[in-house]
Amino acid sequence: MAETIHLYHTNDLHSYFENWPMVAHYLKRMKKEHAEDGEEMLLVDVGDHLDRVHPITEATNGKTNVELLNDLEYDAVTIGNNEGITLPHDALDTLYDRAAFPVILSNLYTESGERPRWVEPYKIFSFANGTRAAVLGVSVFYEKFYQLLGWKVTDPFQSLRETLELIKDQADIIILLSHLGINDDELLAAEFPEIDVILGAHTHHVLEKGKLVNNVLLTGAGKNCSLIGHVALSVDGDTLLSKTANVISVAAEPECEDVKVFLDAERKKSDEILSEEVTVLDRDLTLDWFGPSDFTALLASAVKEWCKGDVSMVNAGLLLEPLQAGSVTRKDLHRICPHPINPCKVQLKGDVLKEVIAESRTEKIEQLRLKGLGFRGKVMGRMIFDGIEVRSEQKSDGLNHITGILIQGEPLDPDRTYEVATVDMFTLGVLYPSIYHAEKKTYYMPEMLRDVLAWKLKQGHSYKNA
Repeated sequence: MAETIHLYHTNDLHSYFENWPMVAHYLKRMKKEHAEDGEEMLLVDVGDHLDRVHPITEATNGKTNVELLNDLEYDAVTIGNNEGITLPHDALDTLYDRAAFPVILSNLYTESGERPRWVEPYKIFSFANGTRAAVLGVSVFYEKFYQLLGWKVTDPFQSLRETLELIKDQADIIILLSHLGINDDELLAAEFPEIDVILGAHTHHVLEKGKLVNNVLLTGAGKNCSLIGHVALSVDGDTLLSKTANVISVAAEPECEDVKVFLDAERKKSDEILSEEVTVLDRDLTLDWFGPSDFTALLASAVKEWCKGDVSMVNAGLLLEPLQAGSVTRKDLHRICPHPINPCKVQLKGDVLKEVIAESRTEKIEQLRLKGLGFRGKVMGRMIFDGIEVRSEQKSDGLNHITGILIQGEPLDPDRTYEVATVDMFTLGVLYPSIYHAEKKTYYMPEMLRDVLAWKLKQGHSYKNA
């Protein structure tokens, strides 16, 4: 006799807690309805539930996120890059200490090659009608970043191949929690047709009715949990008869009052934790996204010193507000610089550095409203330098043209290799291909830009415009 297993999935909340009371109300309602109807239900999260952009997550290192998942009685979760590489090693290692659910992840290990105590490579769920479902999990392969934080991440495809071998003959349905992105999900479907459903994340794609690739059902429910994913699996014992997917908007859903009260209390706690004073300023630090200012000069100087670079380059849009004279707290620095972005250093030859500088001064780049790469700001803004002087003049076309570049007071040498301190987002994408393709990159982790700012501010130096 055919029965239906209801599989609900969330992904990429990014600590956007504004939606969570509606998510909670909907999922609690569906749990109750399916129980009353005698139907089976699984609830899973596919990673990036936390994001340190939110002060509650920042203050608790994601522990509050775990409590929210516990409250809804999630059956399983996997981790995304925000859990994996934006938390210091010990914070991730203790994140799930109070979790009431398994963390399913097969491609993460300790430095010594053992599975972390809080990780399971798969989980078999058995239902009343005799159906067995295996839930597997893999996360994105950011090898260098995990290594710097004291972890070892392995190739998800190879890891999945090994895990599928382990569960052979143990399950009637195979469900994968994949924090790899839509492109890799399609490759997985082509390579592993024995998987029945791939629940997607990371690239924030929306597949309203799912997508069949090689008879594998792919799903995606966007970001911030404005949508919840749902898969209906029609089964008859050990036989999967059909599988369908859809997404549900929570926009019109009432809010769960208990969750609202809990989050309000957590917000007050986070304010207390982040009220720790960093320094006291005797004057304002001004900010201009499209010109020189005190605060951007400070950031460029701090990154250069932290990374011990010859020069530095950072975009002004990384700072969201100026700093007022008086007490500066951790909360202030988090509000002003909320990005999960780390400082880094790249080696660039002079001729390549010249191209990067020219690219950075275009109006298109300065006005770019960037999404992703860890950037949580509004606009890229002007590139600010320390140790680099750019000379330009306005030509007849009305545009400013670079007429010369000085490095530490000397003309740029096109054949010399310079150590350029900057931010990791420039090494991750296509904003600056020359930086992306640089052979030598050094990342500084787990400190984020706000930590570097705090370090610089505590020095109490005077700050001058770049």
